[in-house]
Amino acid sequence: MELGTRPKRRPGWDEYFIDIAHVVARRSNCRRRQVAALIVVEKRIISTGYNGTPRGIKNCYEGGCPRCAGDSKSGANLGDCICAHAEENAIVQAAYHGISVRGGTLYSTISPCLMCAKMIINAGLQEVVYEHDYHFQKTVRDLFRKAGLKCRQFKRR
Repeated sequence: MELGTRPKRRPGWDEYFIDIAHVVARRSNCRRRQVAALIVVEKRIISTGYNGTPRGIKNCYEGGCPRCAGDSKSGANLGDCICAHAEENAIVQAAYHGISVRGGTLYSTISPCLMCAKMIINAGLQEVVYEHDYHFQKTVRDLFRKAGLKCRQFKRR
């Protein structure tokens, strides 16, 4: 590219962060689904997370999670799953390194579950941007609304 020429199309911030989340999802060690989340404060990524087994536990794809290693249908036997969600890991990673997420935006490849929604609210995040719906519950939407947290779905152009 010549000096002074512009790229064909520069991605907007939402597209940029969602695209990065898709790269982070490739690190997931879950056998069933690759999900990622990242937390952004003032247009800077401060934490990332992907779904999978806890630190120091055999990876899910290596048989570390009994539920994922079994033949449970989607949504069944969730109490047997030891994997952590991407949103949970992004929040916990920031805490582990002593980084505040207050006022930040969480970008995720899928919509958050109820458990993650409660963590997102309590962590002080102000917005959630997700790409795909995954059993996005009315309860989650209502909680976000009551907490004053913005939540929106990213739509690709």
